[in-house]
Order: sequence, then structure tokens, then C-alpha cells
Amino acid sequence: MRSVGLDLGARHIAFCEVVDGVVVRRASVRRLSELEPMLGRKSPAAQVAFEASREGWHVHDVLAGWGKQPVMLDTTRVQQIGVGQHGRKNDALDAEAMALALDAGRVPVAHVLSPERRALRAKLSVRGELVEMRARQVTLLRGLARAAGVLVASASTDHFLQKLQEAPLDPATRTLMAPLVATLTVAQEQLAAVDKEIAQVAKGDPIIRLCATAPGVALIVSATFVSVIDEAKRFRNAHAVSAYLGLVPGEKTTGGKRRLGSITKHGNTHARSMLVQSAWQILRAGDADDPLRRWADALAKTRGKKIAAVALARRLAGVLWAMWRDGTVYDPGLQARESAKGLHEHAQSHELRAQAMARVAKKIQRRERTPSRTSRAKTSRTRAM
Repeated sequence: MRSVGLDLGARHIAFCEVVDGVVVRRASVRRLSELEPMLGRKSPAAQVAFEASREGWHVHDVLAGWGKQPVMLDTTRVQQIGVGQHGRKNDALDAEAMALALDAGRVPVAHVLSPERRALRAKLSVRGELVEMRARQVTLLRGLARAAGVLVASASTDHFLQKLQEAPLDPATRTLMAPLVATLTVAQEQLAAVDKEIAQVAKGDPIIRLCATAPGVALIVSATFVSVIDEAKRFRNAHAVSAYLGLVPGEKTTGGKRRLGSITKHGNTHARSMLVQSAWQILRAGDADDPLRRWADALAKTRGKKIAAVALARRLAGVLWAMWRDGTVYDPGLQARESAKGLHEHAQSHELRAQAMARVAKKIQRRERTPSRTSRAKTSRTRAM
């Protein structure tokens, strides 16, 4: 079988074909469709390696549709196969290194998300951008108000527009703010629509609802975790999940002396930050009798709250993975360490599961009711005008 390496670039794609360890063909094209004569259905069988990237899933689907064997490479380990070796790195050399490694059977394969998880992650990416844009605009509007000598009353982001309308701002400042207020209103409405769509996805996804039974884990956090992990069984244990999300300490051990540093921060940034936010929620407002809260509080007394929050996020990732693996809801009656080691040994009652799922149903209802907040803000603004 032919072994092909593709280096995917924004402007062109480098192609390299290897047979029995020898380069037999090179090419450079602008679009993937131009590779059809070499990799299309009528061409001989081939395995095709390429690095995971934004367009990687699309390339994977196209190659599979052509009847080829797509192999997506883990970008964090491509240096192991010679990419960038000896300080020489360009598209043609990268494609050659991938083709040679594929031919030799030594490629670090990346996980390919299922179509459902890809769609969910894309929707969450849109939501994340809307949230960040809204936060930037709220910060700017508050700054403009302060520059005019007015402090806008504290409020949640959802109710900020209402508080802004009630603030004693002069007409000139309101005119200055008008473009930002208009875009923020649209962002609020679009965010509410996306939240409603995600709530509908959660209704039909038992894994999202299962993970949302854990303390501090809102619907969006659960959906983000599920979209990144995709399949619980592809991880050996809870530590592998934490390492995949970049929540484990970096290590530099030499000469028999172990040195641990800050967390690696590898993996999906958004999922990691969501878990840390959930950890802070547990520390600040969680049930004081919950085993996760007790464990984190004990750690905070000796190491500080910041370290405790990150450590709790790491443990929470393991607990969510174990719940998913075993199909069990979160049970505060168990020790947190037991939740991560083997929930399958614990027979959960129907009453416990029913209560947990009832809490999740309320989370979904709150997410679906989000549009009403925007409507109230819009109505208040209309009356003020």
C-alpha cells in the first residue's frame, strides 16, 4: 500500500508519496480537490497522514470518501517522527517526514471526533466567542460610563443592558455608546438562541445529562467536557484524562530528584478553563458536606485556594470520566476517590438517579429560559427610549 504525507497549509498543500521507504512522488497543490487524480477513488489504495488542524476533520472525511485510509497525527508528538529535525522545517520536508513515518509504522495517531461531537464543539465555539465578545463590550461600556463620571450598578452580564439604561448618563455619552449597545443586544439574542440549541442537544444526549449531575458542573461545562473527550473508553484511567486536558503538573526529574512544576496546560484550553471554573464554584458555593468540597477545603488550608481549585478541577475531570465510563450519576455519599476508581462496583438506586436527573432537568429548563432575560432587557431599553 502507498504511504502518503500531506502538509496542510492555508495557501497550498505539500504532497509526498513513499513506497518501501523511498520517495517516489512529490507535488504541491492549492486545494485538496486537486489531489483527486493522485488520491481519488480511481487511484491505488493508500494510507494518508496529515497533522491535526482546523481543517483536519474535513480532510479526513474527504479522504475516507475517496476510499483511502486517513491517519490524523497528534501535533504534540510530530517531532518524534522527524518533523523539524536538525532545524530544517518546510512544507515539503514535513510531508516527507510524515510519509516515511507512516510507511515505517511509527506515527502518533490523534483521535478523530465523531460527527456529532464535532457539531457540538463547533456550536460551543460559537457560544464561546459570543460570551467573550459580550464580556469585552460590557467592560468597554462600563469604562465609557466611568469616563463620564457614572458608575453603572453591579449586575450579571445578562442584566447589564437594563442597568445601563437606568444609569444617569448624558445624551452625548448615550450616543457614543449606541453602536456598542446595538451589537451587545444582538450578541445577547444570539447567545440566548445558541444556549437554547445546546439545551436541546443535552435533552437528547444522555452523557451530557449524566455528567451534569456532578456538583458545580453546569450544562455548558458538561457539554464541553463531552465534546472534547468524545469516548470515555479511549482513556486508561482518570490520570490519562487529566493529562489529556493539561491539568497534571509538569515534571523535571533528574538525578533521582523529582521536581514538579505548574500544570502542563496541554490539550483543549476551553475545556480546562471550564473545569477550573466549576472547581471555583464548588469551593465558593458548593455543599460543605460534599466529599469534593471537603477535600478541596483541606487542600486549600495547606496550599492555598488557587492550587486547590486547579487540583479540584483535575479530580473533577477524573470523576466525570468515571461517571461516564460506568454510566452512573454523581453520588455524594461516596468518597470522591472511590468515584474515580470504580463506580461500577456501586449499585445506584433508582431514587438516587431520579433525583440527580431531576436536577439536570432544571438546569436544562434554566438554559432554555435564557431568551426571556434578553427580552426583558430589550423591553426595558425600548421603554427608556
